[in-house]
Amino acid sequence: MSTGAVPAARPDRARLLVASPDPFFRKLFKTDAVQSAGLVEEVSSGAHALSRLESIAFDVFVVDCHLPDLDSQEVARMARNRFSSLDVRLVDSHAGAEEVSAELRGTATPVGAAPSLTSQASPAASRQLPGMVGRTRTMQHVYRLAHLVARRDTNVLITGETGTGKEVLARAIHQISQRAQRPFVVVNSAAIPESLLEAELFGHTRGAFTGAVQTRVGRIHMAHEGTLFLDEIGDLPLSMQAKLLRFLQDGEVQRLGSPEVFRVDVRVICATNVDLLDYVKRRLFRADLYYRIAVFPIQLPPLRDRVDDVGLLAERFLTDLCEKAEMPVKKLSASSLAFLRQAQWAGNVRELQHAVERAFIMSGEETQLHVEHFSNTGDAVHFR
Repeated sequence: MSTGAVPAARPDRARLLVASPDPFFRKLFKTDAVQSAGLVEEVSSGAHALSRLESIAFDVFVVDCHLPDLDSQEVARMARNRFSSLDVRLVDSHAGAEEVSAELRGTATPVGAAPSLTSQASPAASRQLPGMVGRTRTMQHVYRLAHLVARRDTNVLITGETGTGKEVLARAIHQISQRAQRPFVVVNSAAIPESLLEAELFGHTRGAFTGAVQTRVGRIHMAHEGTLFLDEIGDLPLSMQAKLLRFLQDGEVQRLGSPEVFRVDVRVICATNVDLLDYVKRRLFRADLYYRIAVFPIQLPPLRDRVDDVGLLAERFLTDLCEKAEMPVKKLSASSLAFLRQAQWAGNVRELQHAVERAFIMSGEETQLHVEHFSNTGDAVHFR
């Protein structure tokens, strides 16, 4: 676990982050480092380490070769690629104290290290994801995180404003995972009445409640060997949060009206557009459930923070519309592209997609979309 935020370091003392599941190893490192390297923060997993690196400017990042959740070398490569000034070192927690101390002093060769930690990110970490469009730095970071976690069964929490593409990202993670050929089951917590939510998630037997005319398999059971995507998880009632937590802990489901228990193998991805930690403070969301689902958080940026992707997204939407309509591909005029780049897009990617669709309809038989096609779409497009 983290020791908390690292206080401001003196110029002659470095900030050091140690990632290892072994508390004795971390203590050994910290004891030595306090004397020789500087101020230390310790975490127990690769996912937590990557999150801390995004929040604090560390000088040295020490990665145990035996991380419990992510590949250590991939974490090291990603950290070095993301933070060019960061000194990244791989250390074996199974080694002796002398070897560890030597590594702290910078005199040992990193154990199990790749030929060079200063090389570029691996192809798997830099290529795009199925269904996603974007070349900006913020989206490249999202792609790297998704590729890192996809091969694991680690629970993922996707955060971001409405319309940023959280379900698209969840599907992409599923599609590049080992579960790709198995079901991807979606549950929108906000769209299902609270009285029906338990039956939807866990299933029910015939006669379990009024209207249960036949036995039904729940969404969790439907996702067996695949991925369960829980959208708008912040809207999950507290009563259901306790039941979901028990499932996440035990991997078992019990249908309403039945004593029978089924073990299921499900990878869980959650998404929310609210600040769940704020919900935790306000006692609207269970803290234990939050830490269970947020093992590997990924934040999607709003469209206003990735303006250079607006043209790419608009062109993709337009191409898809033309193909669906079985007509030649239309183009966006230079003026319409400039128009789109200047818009606010409070509804993010979803709003842009709808604006392109309306403009596509307004353009009729024309081969290009012009500014007037977008300006005639009502009050949907606003400017900065």
